Amino acid sequence: MLDYRTHTFLTVCRTGSFTRAATELRVTQPAVSQHVRQLERHYGQPLFEKTGRGVEPTAAGRILYRALSTMEDDERRLCTELAALREEAPTVPLRLGCTRTIADYVAPRLLASHLRRHPEERVFMRTGNTQELVELIEQGEIDFALVEGSFDHRSFESETLSRERYVAVAASGERPSSVTGLLDRRLILREPGSGTREILERYLATRDLTVTDFAGVIELSSIPAIKACVAAGTGVSFLYKAAVERELADGSLSDVTPDDLAIEHDFSLIWQRDSRYGRRYRALLREWRGGDAGIGRKQDEGAA
Repeated sequence: MLDYRTHTFLTVCRTGSFTRAATELRVTQPAVSQHVRQLERHYGQPLFEKTGRGVEPTAAGRILYRALSTMEDDERRLCTELAALREEAPTVPLRLGCTRTIADYVAPRLLASHLRRHPEERVFMRTGNTQELVELIEQGEIDFALVEGSFDHRSFESETLSRERYVAVAASGERPSSVTGLLDRRLILREPGSGTREILERYLATRDLTVTDFAGVIELSSIPAIKACVAAGTGVSFLYKAAVERELADGSLSDVTPDDLAIEHDFSLIWQRDSRYGRRYRALLREWRGGDAGIGRKQDEGAA
């Protein structure tokens, strides 16, 4: 069981204010200040510094926050497991998040395979971009996530689910030698913050280009909507091949990936660093990759 001062410290970190933390915890502000001072004496250094808007953790405070927030989330899940045992309830659900490409084109096969092996399992899945899912993990709303975007490796541990090809697609056309051969087309892409868009922006930056160098830009948060617009001949898009395999097979989309774009990217399972459940998450990922969903085999074939 975590100490009450720990909960005070974590609440101050999340709210950025002693006053807001006091309100949320339903205690006085002097009590919040006292709890923080006791922790500072225990650890021998200041944990917060004042800013124009309130307070923010010092370097020591950030280290302590990462450690204690992991412990808090582990304790929350442990309490849920014990309550289920006491009430003879079904197993504690898998609480996971998936970025949108994974949620739409990988998770259906993955979860169907999982539930065939574990018919009694309950699953709770949230969808969002990588940053949104990271925040949900930190808030204790989900336990782990399958993501395609970048994340802070200091705060999260990870294992690779699969390695996926990144391709350019259009209604028709030949593969240009360089991305400059596509700049005369309108670009249809995901919203800022998505892993799919992040990869494109990094690729363009290596060539001193940005998305605004295309003939026009349309932002859509729906992958099916992006594919429908591209298939209608309104522009070009960059997506994971896993999201367009069916359309490439039936000819409604063409692969126009530039010759100089050879990008593969990991779909990764992430969870809070040093979580006591880390071994369980790794075991679950091995099971998923070795199951009948074809995820692990797909990765192996792509590496061959």
